Amino acid sequence: MTNQEVFAQLWDDYVAMTPQAQRIHDAFLADGETIINDHVAFRTFDRGPIRLEALEPHLLAMGYTRFAPYEFEAKKLRAFGYLPPSDDQPRVFLSELKCDELSAQAQDSIDALIEQIDPRHVASPEVLWAGRLWAAPSFETYQQLMAESEYAAWLSIIGLRANHFTISVNRFTQYDTLEKVLAKVEALGIGINESGGRIKGSPEVLLEQGSTLADRQPFTFAGGQTEEIPTCYYEFAKRYHDDDGQLYQGFVAASADKIFESTDVRGERSAER
Repeated sequence: MTNQEVFAQLWDDYVAMTPQAQRIHDAFLADGETIINDHVAFRTFDRGPIRLEALEPHLLAMGYTRFAPYEFEAKKLRAFGYLPPSDDQPRVFLSELKCDELSAQAQDSIDALIEQIDPRHVASPEVLWAGRLWAAPSFETYQQLMAESEYAAWLSIIGLRANHFTISVNRFTQYDTLEKVLAKVEALGIGINESGGRIKGSPEVLLEQGSTLADRQPFTFAGGQTEEIPTCYYEFAKRYHDDDGQLYQGFVAASADKIFESTDVRGERSAER
């Protein structure tokens, strides 16, 4: 499977979970913009056959190289950025939850999910859009995880797939600032993640980022209870050149920390009040 085929599969799975992304994509194309994907992000647990070091070989086999580590202490996460083999392919951001920092009850709930994974399902790149590799948890378990880690709760029901794609604002002509992009998205009736400000970062840190609030879909939990929960979101990034004239390739941890909150139902409720 070529890299292009992998990202095409990822996109198809992503827009099925995130219809707003297709609307946004099509709206910018209709205005004559060229859409290039800046990066794709994934979430996982640091246990079992889906820990970061077990998923990373799929990226390395695609020609990606590990670029820089990131830590998110408050959210109990670690991550790595990966650079693509060519400029026409997106960067990748892969994060994992440090489960040992959660309560024993939360760890038991996560282990119960991990134990259901068939390692054979992790042996090929298809795992990156496999979704949930375990039976749906109960809504009670989902809520218990949410109380400690929105990231854990999201993974428990959504599973492994692209958490977000990211439009490169650098390639736009008409919508050449992040604020213009966000205004266009809002005009489509789609909410913006305001956590940490509409625009995270600045030219001084060489990266500006913004994102939508996650789409929502109904999911059926164990026991038959159906609830509407956040799925995935669309991000927008503008990169700047450093003093040596090189385009910044990394990520800004302080900004990414707030981007994570695009899926946080608690944050959405706060924004609505």
